[in-house]
Amino acid sequence: MGRTGSAISLRGVRVEYRANRKSSVLALDGIDFDVPGGTFAAIVGPSGCGKSTVLRLLGGLFEPAAGTVSIGGRAPAEIAREHRLGVAFQDHALLPWLSARENVALAFRATGRPVDAARVGQLLALVGMREFAGARPRELSGGMRQRVAIARALALDPEVLLLDEPFGALDAVTRRALNLEVQRIWQEQAITTLLVTHSVEEAVFLADRVAVMSARPGRILQVVPVPFARPRGRELLTSGAFHAVVDELAAALDRAAATA
Repeated sequence: MGRTGSAISLRGVRVEYRANRKSSVLALDGIDFDVPGGTFAAIVGPSGCGKSTVLRLLGGLFEPAAGTVSIGGRAPAEIAREHRLGVAFQDHALLPWLSARENVALAFRATGRPVDAARVGQLLALVGMREFAGARPRELSGGMRQRVAIARALALDPEVLLLDEPFGALDAVTRRALNLEVQRIWQEQAITTLLVTHSVEEAVFLADRVAVMSARPGRILQVVPVPFARPRGRELLTSGAFHAVVDELAAALDRAAATA
């Protein structure tokens, strides 16, 4: 079900926001970044550097002032219109009056498609929520709600999965457990994935490559390849090699913050 041929490409991307009638804010300036098809990439950077703006561009929500953005050689807006993008945010955005099963099925209903009950059941099993299919969000923990949100993001077999701080509001223990789950899910689905996160450790654990962005206007300062084989277990988190990569990225982030 993965889309190993899908690739994300940003070339010379510049984004400006109109602050008022007389001035504008330069959010991104000269962004060049690629995510090869079927790989998992992450972006880290100081608050306000434009990480989420990159995801909104890839979601086809607006066009850059300059440069090009493509997914598999096509415009993101085109991919979005075909419902080939999966998105999960920090706010799970589950409808409180619907069960977990119904929230996942909503992906089909929102696009006018008949609900594929087998697919819904398969995804709930994939994220470890089959036994809670009938539960409403208020009956679920924060981590469980995010599992349902990820299942919904995968419902229409997307070409690309965009993750915007999906675990930012969770406690450290739950967040680490879900990092393991996301890795397992990603290995089964092999979907081209881009994660935005404030956690360097999370980025290194999950991604094949991590991009460090500068303070606004956002630029890619460095792309660090992550050399660890998969699957990655908890023991990796305590290894010297893991912390060496984390330290390299943390130093790059410190330099980025110093330019703010």
